[in-house]
Amino acid sequence: MRKTITCLAAVIAIVASLTYAKSSSITVKGSDTMVILSQRWAEAFMAKNPEMSIQVTGGGSGTGISALINGTTDVCNASRPMKSSEREKLKTRYNSLGIEIKSAIDGLAVYVHENCPVTELTLAQLKAIYTGKITNWKDVGGPDGKIILYGRENSSGTYVYFRDFVLEGQDYSAMMQSLPGTAAVVNAVAKDVMGIGYGGAAYAKGVRFVKVKKDAGSPGYEPNAESIKQGLYPITRFLYMYVRSRPTGEIKSFIDWVLSAEGQEIVSKVGYFPIR
Repeated sequence: MRKTITCLAAVIAIVASLTYAKSSSITVKGSDTMVILSQRWAEAFMAKNPEMSIQVTGGGSGTGISALINGTTDVCNASRPMKSSEREKLKTRYNSLGIEIKSAIDGLAVYVHENCPVTELTLAQLKAIYTGKITNWKDVGGPDGKIILYGRENSSGTYVYFRDFVLEGQDYSAMMQSLPGTAAVVNAVAKDVMGIGYGGAAYAKGVRFVKVKKDAGSPGYEPNAESIKQGLYPITRFLYMYVRSRPTGEIKSFIDWVLSAEGQEIVSKVGYFPIR
């Protein structure tokens, strides 16, 4: 009887150890802009490493950064750099300012309805539109009709980047409809001939890009591989991964793979632009 119990205990221990060995997991949370890209990375990496489990969720860059600070995610995705105040919170809790990894490049696109006749806008016009100084399409070469503004919620890194870079820190118009994801912005603009929105270039389905000009005397560019590579498209940003401290183990393996030629090839396939 004692021998049977001993053998049973040994079997349980072996099963437990195998279960533990196959339960290595990484949690990734943050930028909605990066959700599709991160899911593709996770799927490809897990196919090569079946013992790994990578869970990807969105919620916005701010949500991901808060989760990193609170210790509820291993990796934070962010479409904006971390603020100094956020880094200080990390330092207070973990004695580290965090590690920033540039993982892809995004041309932050401006979307309009496919039937919108406006093909180009300057940065100054975009600023005036989104701060509420220009409210009619006729003031930028379009039809006589009210411009309907769509944008992201304030937890979004895209919201913050567009405000800081395009609006030069000014507040958005109170008329802007804040939506909970880039896909929602695209869907809204696709159904609204008077609509305009912004978001990651990879999400543009059923809408049209507006060419963006640095100023009235400059040519306009769409966010494509050539204009991004040459530094011509005016609204270009890095997409980041953040970890609390220098990555080790499975997290390091995953991040190293993301930055490899194979991982960066997925960046291009999804519709963003590789850093390599």
